[in-house]
Amino acid sequence: MGIKAYKPTSAGTRFRTGSDFSEITAVKPHKPLLRPVKKTGGRNSSGHITAWHKGGGHKRLYRIIDFKREKRNIPSFVETIEYDPYRTARIALLKYADGERRYILAPAGIKVGDSLVSGTEVEIRNGNALPVENMPLGTLIHNIELKPGQGGKLVRSAGSYAQLVAKEKDYCQIKLSSGEVRVVPSKCMATIGQISNAEWENISWGKAGRMRWMGRRPIVRGVAMNPVDHPLGGGEGKSSGGRTPVSPWGKPEGVKTRKNKRTDKFIIRHRK
Repeated sequence: MGIKAYKPTSAGTRFRTGSDFSEITAVKPHKPLLRPVKKTGGRNSSGHITAWHKGGGHKRLYRIIDFKREKRNIPSFVETIEYDPYRTARIALLKYADGERRYILAPAGIKVGDSLVSGTEVEIRNGNALPVENMPLGTLIHNIELKPGQGGKLVRSAGSYAQLVAKEKDYCQIKLSSGEVRVVPSKCMATIGQISNAEWENISWGKAGRMRWMGRRPIVRGVAMNPVDHPLGGGEGKSSGGRTPVSPWGKPEGVKTRKNKRTDKFIIRHRK
């Protein structure tokens, strides 16, 4: 893919850039793999906002992605490479030898017509999926399972990848892009290669309205609020807050909040 700039015909397009979608080969998605998703506006079943700054946005349909790659040893070829409004990466439509079609996360470098397969003893090439115990050390991987048969949970966003750094009897060590090294069971499946659309991080949105199209609402600073609404609010004139940054409920921001002791044993080295 490439990044394209827009002519500065208005203030909103002066610094705006976007994808040129040169790798996209189909405009319309495969209908049997589409599902509607009800919007929540960030609210839970009680009606309380639990995920802030969500709401609005363009209508979109969810594409069902095969994160498990469970059709083993059945050859397939890449039929199309498509845009997915629910994720930053591109998706690829695979057509299997038995006629079934499934979406997968598109690895970088694959093209329409490429042959892909999933199994225990398959060729080490971009897009193929196999257990991490059968991969050579140093392999770049994505869509990694945390439990065998669970489906890929790690490394699923645009341009991301992890690296297989060590193998033991029952576990393999994976180095994530954050610098964290964690172990996963050797039988876990992963897909070889880096995920597509790596230049997504270089896109400049250009204007606030473009984020509204994506369903992201405005974020208000705490110091701009009243004391009843935020610990940093109030003051005579403009103030800087007068204390360390905190959440609306007084919890410090920028500190570690991880409290999952059950999975601490799987982390060899914490992220930087």
